Amino acid sequence: MRDATSNPSGDISATSGDGPLAVEATAWLVRLASGEATSEDAAALQRWRSQSSAHRQAFAEAKLLWEVLGPAGDMVRERAKVSAVQALVATNVIASRRNVKLGRRAFLGGALAASVAAVGYVGARPPFRLWPSPGELTADYRTGTGERQTIALADDVSIVMNTQTSIDIRSGAAGTRAFELIDGEAAVTAKASFEVFAANGRVTASSARFSLRRDQASVCVTCLEGAVRVNRHDQLVEVLTGQQVVYDDNGFRPVAPIDVAVASAWERGQLIFRHEPLARVVQELNRYRPGKIVLLNDRLGERDVVATFQLSRIDEAVVNLAQTFSARLRRLPGGMVLLS
Repeated sequence: MRDATSNPSGDISATSGDGPLAVEATAWLVRLASGEATSEDAAALQRWRSQSSAHRQAFAEAKLLWEVLGPAGDMVRERAKVSAVQALVATNVIASRRNVKLGRRAFLGGALAASVAAVGYVGARPPFRLWPSPGELTADYRTGTGERQTIALADDVSIVMNTQTSIDIRSGAAGTRAFELIDGEAAVTAKASFEVFAANGRVTASSARFSLRRDQASVCVTCLEGAVRVNRHDQLVEVLTGQQVVYDDNGFRPVAPIDVAVASAWERGQLIFRHEPLARVVQELNRYRPGKIVLLNDRLGERDVVATFQLSRIDEAVVNLAQTFSARLRRLPGGMVLLS
């Protein structure tokens, strides 16, 4: 494998995800999932992995991607089977066999996008947000990865939708204007009475600037100016300027102070982190770029980050983080990036 110093393109990735070791590692996974793997195969795999740390790393990365991809990509996996076995036979990793029955869990890193159209897997939350959920598909407004959109409901109410956000316009109590946050994050500037619904909760404001972020059943409400009231079932919480509250199926968490400039940075096209663990930073970056950044080192994920990134140059953030922490960065097809 190459490191940053031997890569003439200047990219600090090592070998690409479709290199020889990656193909062989994928082929091993195909064989192990076939239901016909033998003890000789297991011993041969151990010999293959023991050849070098690069072999072990390739197998670990292929296994990780196999697991996180989940059920997406059935058609692509079918296409992967023949090439994977051919790779093993061609490199003498395993002996050629007739009528090899392959499992359905083969992985082909080069065609993540094609897997979206290949499966009818729309009943659950999509892996890596590769396609919209049913609720998002029927939303009145929706933004894609890395997109922002401003909606003026009237002269006195405006909404800024952040990346991967879906909302439905509806009526609130007594005919007041309102919307439901289906998923994602939105900032609201209201100069008149206004309501927002999200995950069995309701936010009410009459003259305020606030934001909501919904991650499935968890909702975070941040008051940027003025005051808002948050109702959930029979509980009511008031949130003032510079405060934030989170609620989920377990109820409200305590109201906490926040830095307004940090919380609203995305509206200005920035991401600001002040002493956040790298794992949390990576999780946030994944909202704004296609594919997925995967941390392979738990200790690396604990490193402290103080940084400001421009959303218009989000990929530079990944490179900067890798350089700052002397981490190994490897790019794979489909926008996948491995940090270790």
